[in-house]
Amino acid sequence: MPKHEVSMPAAELAQRLARQAEAVCRHYLPAGRRQGGYWLVGDVHNTPGRSLFVRLSGGGRGKGAVGRWQDAATGEHGDLLDLIRERCGFSEFRDVADEARRFLGLPRSAWNSATGNRDAPPTLVSVPRIPPIVPDLAGAGAPDPGVLRAQHVAGRLFASAQGLRGTLAEAYLHGRGITSAAFAGTDALRFHSRCFYRATPAAQPEPCPALIAAVTGLDGAITGVQRTWLDPAGFDPLRLGKAPVDTPRRALGLLLGHAVRFGTAEDVMAAGEGIETVLSLRSVLPTMPMTAALSAAHLAALLFPANLRRLYIARDADPAGDGAVLRLIERTEAAGIEALVLSPQLGDFNDDLRDLGLSALRTSLWGQLLPKDVVRFMPLG
Repeated sequence: MPKHEVSMPAAELAQRLARQAEAVCRHYLPAGRRQGGYWLVGDVHNTPGRSLFVRLSGGGRGKGAVGRWQDAATGEHGDLLDLIRERCGFSEFRDVADEARRFLGLPRSAWNSATGNRDAPPTLVSVPRIPPIVPDLAGAGAPDPGVLRAQHVAGRLFASAQGLRGTLAEAYLHGRGITSAAFAGTDALRFHSRCFYRATPAAQPEPCPALIAAVTGLDGAITGVQRTWLDPAGFDPLRLGKAPVDTPRRALGLLLGHAVRFGTAEDVMAAGEGIETVLSLRSVLPTMPMTAALSAAHLAALLFPANLRRLYIARDADPAGDGAVLRLIERTEAAGIEALVLSPQLGDFNDDLRDLGLSALRTSLWGQLLPKDVVRFMPLG
């Protein structure tokens, strides 16, 4: 991530923006939403999702300061000046500062002190909504060295983890109502008893138990991992078993286009956002191949297996989920793949499983699947 000039005027602009961090997010990233002390969105291009987070509270300086942001999928990070630069596509800091000044409504004198005198006022720059880009991984150039390093670290982390049986991670999944049949026979999930967690990039790492999910490509190669840090004290209904930290779930490596895979996809499979959502479906349909893309933005960009003929899309009942479903349907139609949407009765399918029960979820899915897929994938009883 290229940095803007390090100067007192730039720092002052960044601090002024940080004081209005939520307003900045609502203006430049309107597809996102506030959750606790963060603004969540898919990426710097305003794609719906939850991969990128902007701190709306915190200190005034350092990597944990208010206004600092990071994209968990790509590793990109910075302050609100960096965000404006990436969102608007600027290459010169003068243009970034110009846009920041206009947003803040600073008088011309403040602009002169920050970026130098200009004889004419700057040209107004519009901020269009930039559509998400579906990756063409086969035609991509050489991978970024930073991405390759992240993939290597992700592979080593997954290799160092252990199986789920008898672990806190297995108890966590059961606490979410997920049955053992949902993840039996798969090696996508493992447990790490001492997975390091940093509250901020500058903080001292602390070992904490975690559920480790392998993100893989269509060829089965690990491209990344998702870490869900768990509460050593066990499951509780408030945090649902996740550790009492600011960001108990983080991804590492290359995620776009890839997924956490349960079963080998053939002609039929299901795809959803979160691991718990997909495993909730697998609790009822344990033999149907499924993938968890980890966010709405990544679900929309999921790469399709060559033999896929029918895709069930597990929808999350929120605007980001609806947007991902629409984009994924467009792509399946273009690829000649039949797309069928599965809708939860509550917020997502794990909400249905926990609050309504396995029998109610089974009944709901029975009415949404094609009859031949009910016979093929839904066990009797």
